Amino acid sequence: MPMLMVGASASSLKAVTPDPSALTWGLQDISSADAGRVQDAGNTMYKMRTSQKRKLNLQWTLIDAGQAASILQAFNPEYFYVRYFDFMSGGYEVREFYAGDRSAPVKWFELARKGTRLTTVSFDIIER
Repeated sequence: MPMLMVGASASSLKAVTPDPSALTWGLQDISSADAGRVQDAGNTMYKMRTSQKRKLNLQWTLIDAGQAASILQAFNPEYFYVRYFDFMSGGYEVREFYAGDRSAPVKWFELARKGTRLTTVSFDIIER
């Protein structure tokens, strides 16, 4: 079973290949616009969480240019659906995400019989 599946809708998901070399699961709290500190004796902080959103940091290591293009194209739409293992729920989920800035640091080198490889391709996807 692939680690990630992505698509334009929840019913059109396709496997992302190869699987990421690293995936970091995260949970972000979204606070109310009027959250913050008050000027009292303890500088009390009011978080006022309104929701929580998943954030996945994805990284692929030593992939070829064709694989990098395929991965970057799969996550290029403004919004997309992703099937992934959610560590808070303990099972696979499908949620809508958008991508943060993408980068592909290149160390251009040739591997015998394997061709040119990119050092890494990495980016965050954030739940909509």
